[in-house]
Amino acid sequence: MKFLVTGASGFVGGAVAKKLASAEHSVRAFVRSDSRSRLPSDFSGDIAVGDVEDREALKKAVSGVDGVFHVAARYSFWHRDPSETYRINVDGTENVLQAARSAGVSRVVVTSTVATLKWPGKDKLADESSVASLEDLPGHYKRSKLMAEQASEAANGNGFEVVIVNPTAPFGPGDAKPTPTGRIVLEFLNRRFPGYVDSGLNVCDVEDVAEGHLMAFLKGRAGERYILGSENVSLRGIYDRLSRVTGLRRWPLRVPFAVAMAAGVADSFVEGRIFGREPYIPVEGLRVAKHPMFVDCSKAVIELGLPTRPAIQSLRRSVDWFVENGYSDVRVRGSDSFDNEDEAGVRA
Repeated sequence: MKFLVTGASGFVGGAVAKKLASAEHSVRAFVRSDSRSRLPSDFSGDIAVGDVEDREALKKAVSGVDGVFHVAARYSFWHRDPSETYRINVDGTENVLQAARSAGVSRVVVTSTVATLKWPGKDKLADESSVASLEDLPGHYKRSKLMAEQASEAANGNGFEVVIVNPTAPFGPGDAKPTPTGRIVLEFLNRRFPGYVDSGLNVCDVEDVAEGHLMAFLKGRAGERYILGSENVSLRGIYDRLSRVTGLRRWPLRVPFAVAMAAGVADSFVEGRIFGREPYIPVEGLRVAKHPMFVDCSKAVIELGLPTRPAIQSLRRSVDWFVENGYSDVRVRGSDSFDNEDEAGVRA
């Protein structure tokens, strides 16, 4: 089959394109002109240049494909111009869906995020039924992605099938930009972390997420969403694992949420308002991290056959890639195993 992948120069989009090619499908990458250089060096598919706000470019890009993976998005917790986030994440999704339908493409996989789910409360796991409302969500990124989901659900039907996937926190090779999750690893490697709040993430591997995308296209039920994740780990547990895989004994300080928020407000004022740069501690990112977003991934495991490798393996792959590609000059002397539950930190 031939697939169009929007955002193929990004972390997840690049992994999806690579997975499709390894499964002997043809791939057409839809990328912005300034992102073309970030395509994997071994990418051998077609390239369509444009952005998701350009309907004519999309019309050409979807011509002759059998399916679309819409991965492109603005993934940031800081917004110099919030309207840009909505144009890319919401209007862009609607443009992709309209172009696919008009071209006779019958199935689209839309990449959303686990951030659109509502936190179900202490000691409970969110699943695909934990749908948030716009009022539940802090910040433009979360809201824009939920609105994109709503547009995707509305487009589904009359022979046009849309499947939504919700990746959790992907780590692994290829995070060139890097993403907010990748920066957790880089901050640890380069001693730039200011501390952490008492929260947690569901850690997954970017290659497993890519596999989940393909399985969603082949097996996913139209109109459904699937959480693509693996292991629930506290932030302290993530740092414990990074210490194990690198051999670096670095222990960031646990910071009360109120203190972290005050630092974030100050940082956002200085970096964002005065200098016009992305803050080191974005307030929106802190609000996202206020509660541990632990999830139940069993629906995707059962229905799609989603692989779920341990978090420590994904973190090790992320560390190795950053070091091999010059993001850090540390010497890694760690272990790939993590069997001691006390050292591993909190697991849900």
